[in-house]
Formats: sequence, structure tokens, C-alpha cells
Amino acid sequence: MTPAPLAGRLDGLLFFPVTAYGPDGTLDLDAFRAHVRAGVEAGAGAVFACCGTGEFHALTPEEYRVCVAAAVEETAGRVPVVAGAGYGTALAVRYARLAEEAGADGLLAMPPYLVVGDQGGLVRHYTTLAAATGLDVIVYQRDNAVLTPATAVALARADGIIGLKDGHGDLDLMQRIVSAVRAEELGLLYFNGLPTAELTGLAYRGIGVTLYSSAVFCFAPDIALAFHRALNGGDDETANRLIDGFYRPLAELRAKSRGYAVSLVKAAVRLGGLDVGEVRPPLSEPAPAHIEELAGIIERGRALLDGPR
Repeated sequence: MTPAPLAGRLDGLLFFPVTAYGPDGTLDLDAFRAHVRAGVEAGAGAVFACCGTGEFHALTPEEYRVCVAAAVEETAGRVPVVAGAGYGTALAVRYARLAEEAGADGLLAMPPYLVVGDQGGLVRHYTTLAAATGLDVIVYQRDNAVLTPATAVALARADGIIGLKDGHGDLDLMQRIVSAVRAEELGLLYFNGLPTAELTGLAYRGIGVTLYSSAVFCFAPDIALAFHRALNGGDDETANRLIDGFYRPLAELRAKSRGYAVSLVKAAVRLGGLDVGEVRPPLSEPAPAHIEELAGIIERGRALLDGPR
């Protein structure tokens, strides 16, 4: 049976698993499989493997392929698997083909490495990537890959490009992109891809963007799912309670050091009882005091699930 197109399968909370390493720093596929399996069983709507939270930047092509294949095996078709692809165009194409060989359902296209291209160059980069495989592509807007509305329209016209994940955070720009694509009667899926995306969930919902990546789902799926239900059910009281008591303190802790958007998540997964190892350089582990603070934030977040405090 041919699976449904990726765009029709992306629903619910999007799970971005961390990549697990053993004490010697090599891949721990057993721990990674357990992490993916637990996320799917907890109710993830999709698995985005080897992306930002999964330290795509730190993986060799060989490691990348086995991780994507493991995620595909563990999901067993229950939810789609989307794999990261990045660097320059040639390497992005190589990773895309590895993901396709491993059985992935789609690609999250990271920004090109190092250089800042103009809008025409970005269109060429992403359309070349989309043409390289049969996988659908979601473009990740952030850093050196920020699109104009006209560029977003051009990408929406391209075969194989189905979505735009926004990690830039300019709501005015996103509204103009959504409007420009809609005015041309084209379709794109839009995702809030900011770190701790729940913090801006209400604002993005206001411009019609309800899909988002949840790092919190990696270590506290109960909190993440409660927020997701509140956001999509119009329960703004619960959403704001969780923002005030959990997500804002978590974001403020994340802001205390570069790289915490990944290393804090791995630390939180370890706090939950699954040893996924440390981050690879150039990222660093959180300070012990910050891990203690993290544990307290998670505890307070769970307490909020029972109602106001």
C-alpha cells in the first residue's frame, strides 16, 4: 500500500528526539530506539529524526543513516519520519538520499552551511534538494536562510516542497508570507520552529500557524500534550498557566548559555531515567546548578497539570 502524502499525515505534536550516545561518545542505538519508541507510544504525531535537537551537525553520514533507519523501524509506519538534511547543496542532497534509502517519509531542510546566499540562491538550493529524491521537503527558515514572501511563493510552486518551518520569529514576516502564498492560491504547511515553541504558540496561532516542534515532548510528554490540547482547544487559561509557570522559566534557563536548546533537553531526558549521554562538541553540558534548576522547573510544570497553583 502506498502511504498517504506527507502533508496529510503531519498532525499533532511533532517529536524531535535527541540522538543518544554512550559513555565513549559513540552512538547508542538501543537508547535512541527506546527514546523514539517511548515518544510514539506517548502520542507523537510525527518523528523528526536527526534534526536540530538530534544534533544533525554532529553526525557522520553513516551515523545519520543508521539513526534514521532505526527511527523508521521503531515507528513502524504508525507516524511519519522526517529526517534533517543540510550543509551545502551537494551534501544536503547526499543526506537526502541517505534518508530516502533509510525509509524516511520526508526531509527538514536546514539552512545552507556558513554562506549567506541571496533569495535566488536559496530557491536554487531548496529546489535542487527537493528534486534529488522522491521525499517531500519542509524548508527550515532561520539564521542565514530567511525568505521574502516572493521567495516563499516560488518555493510553494516547486514540486516536492510542502512546508515552511519558522525558526526566525518575525511574526510580521510570517504573516506576509502566509498572505502572499494564499493570495496565489498555493498551499504550504507552516510550523512554529522557535526553541521552546510553546512560548509563542498563542501568537503563532493568531496567524493560523498551529503546527510546532516540541522539545519538551522529549522529556515531559504529559506537559507537552496538555499544552497542545489547551492551545488547539481554545483553553487559553490552561495554556497561559503553563506558559507562566513552566515554559517561560524553561526559556529563561535556556537563555543562560549557548547550546542549551539541545544540551538542556538531553539533560532533561536523563533526569527522566533514560541515559542518552552527553552532547557532542562544540556544545557543552549544562552547569550542575542549571540541571538542578531544570529539575525544579519540570516538577513545577507537572504540578500545574492538576490546575491553578
